[in-house]
Parts: sequence; C-alpha cells; structure tokens
Amino acid sequence: MRDQLAKSLDWGEAHVDFDKAVAGLAPGLRGQRPAGLPHSPWQILEHLRIAQHDILDFALNPKYEQLKWPDDYWPDAPEPPDAAAWDNSVAAFVRDREAVKRLATDPTIDLAARIPHGTGQTYLRAVVLILDHNAYHVGELVTVRRLLGAWSSS
Repeated sequence: MRDQLAKSLDWGEAHVDFDKAVAGLAPGLRGQRPAGLPHSPWQILEHLRIAQHDILDFALNPKYEQLKWPDDYWPDAPEPPDAAAWDNSVAAFVRDREAVKRLATDPTIDLAARIPHGTGQTYLRAVVLILDHNAYHVGELVTVRRLLGAWSSS
C-alpha cells in the first residue's frame, strides 16, 4: 500500500501528471487568465505548491502554523513575479512531492495514526488529501492551457 501511495503521487495512468501539465508553457502565457476563468497557470501552479507544502508541513511539523484561507493559498497577481519564479515553484513542488513519498513509504510512521498535533487527522489522510487536491488542480491547469491554446494532447 505504501509503495502504491508513493507512486500515485506522480503517475499519469488515469490523467495527465503534474510534470507534463507544467512542461513547456511559454513564459508569456503563464500569467494569462482565459476569459471567464479566475486563475492563470501561474496562480494554479503556486496554489498547488503552497497547498501541498502546507499539508506536508501540517503532517510533519509539531509547530505548524495554519495559513489563512484563501489569502495565503493563492497569489494575487496572475503573473509570476520574475523570470525564475515558474521554475522555482515547479522545483519546490517536486521537492515536496518527494517528501510526501518519503512520508508515505516510511515504515516508522503508522499511516493510520493520528497526527499528534492535529484534531483527528491521520498521516494517511494527509497523503490522500494531497493526491486528491493535486489531481484536481492539475486537471484545472490542463484546462486553462487548452483555453490558452497551449496544450497538445500528443
């Protein structure tokens, strides 16, 4: 079960994976919001990064400090603040995804155990929440890219 959880964090068996969803997007489109939609690719990427990091931090950090919803989870500006921001955000997301895999496969952690500083949440819940949240927003990112004319299904 642990290996399956870890593998599911970056597989693309049932849908596009994160790595493909963020790859090759032209810098000029990263801050564009398609008509009728509230978020740009940059905002979705940052939301993915922030939320995944927050859930991981909650699971592992006894001094965790809760972020304010929704303000702390979504960047205000649709555009990345500088040319390196996109790549830095992708790299941070991947680093945290690897940390979630380590959590899922660590035999010293009882995945069914409650997180000691939580209010009943388990480690398994944290991993599944990340899986579910990431899958939702990766799909959203693909949709935004399609509407921007920046997606090829091949």
